Amino acid sequence: MTAVGLLGGSFNPAHGGHRHISVEALRRLGLDEVWWLVSPQNPLKPADGMALLATRVAAAAAVAAHRRIHVSDLEVGLGTRFAVDTVAALQRRYPTVRFIWLMGADNLVHLHRWSRWRRLAARVPIAVFARPGYMTGALAAPAMAWFGHRRHAAAAARRWREWRLPAIVVLDIRMSPLSATAIRRVDPDWASRSPRASSARSSQLASPALRPSTRNPIWP
Repeated sequence: MTAVGLLGGSFNPAHGGHRHISVEALRRLGLDEVWWLVSPQNPLKPADGMALLATRVAAAAAVAAHRRIHVSDLEVGLGTRFAVDTVAALQRRYPTVRFIWLMGADNLVHLHRWSRWRRLAARVPIAVFARPGYMTGALAAPAMAWFGHRRHAAAAARRWREWRLPAIVVLDIRMSPLSATAIRRVDPDWASRSPRASSARSSQLASPALRPSTRNPIWP
């Protein structure tokens, strides 16, 4: 079975930290691909200051620059807003693909605020990657306490397809200091200099081997 990591987020903007996590996921989890799911609007983040979706997708594609990292705004076609619904839709559409959810430690801190997050954990394993300044809070987070003994050792990360759900693993990787918040603070007009969407989207979506049929397309 094809193994795919799902990295969701606003990507406002995407940066080298996202790419670093993705490359580490490919290596540490033995993935075939990583899909960046650029959210039209993160339910937990304000719309104010959010760049246009097409701009964020184009910028993310330029940052990813990797043949096994694919960027998409597929939630538009799926009509989903929450991670649990997006994962359910992808599992229905790709029954032979094994998915694992990827997140930075900063997201684990707030995972208990996600819509039906326990159902998400019952659908896919979750791999958490170290981020500077968040590890203490992540390990003490309500969601982490809920996982309890379901946490797996980092040394066994490549065996995630064998785990009984729910399951989580925390991977201690070289931490990138980059963050979208810091980038916007230093460069609030970043979106005006972003690559045009039309130049990047056509070749950076789903890989050809996994692209859905034209009879029931979900990818933009």
